[in-house]
Amino acid sequence: MEFKSGLGDRAIQDVIKSYPGIGDILNRYEIACVTCKVGICLLKDVVAIHGLSKEDEARIEQEINNHLKEKGE
Repeated sequence: MEFKSGLGDRAIQDVIKSYPGIGDILNRYEIACVTCKVGICLLKDVVAIHGLSKEDEARIEQEINNHLKEKGE
């Protein structure tokens, strides 16, 4: 997965702290990282380990990149 600004290589808790809207995107796909107490997984790994279809992975990637674009990233 390719995320703008190298976001895929950041810990999910840091990503959600900087971009709360990404937590909303993940929640829509039943990826509950917002409530996770560990939060050290990388964004790119979080999406990959949840057993989603390739189509859903691509949609998440696109939604996150669109969200970043809207935020001026």
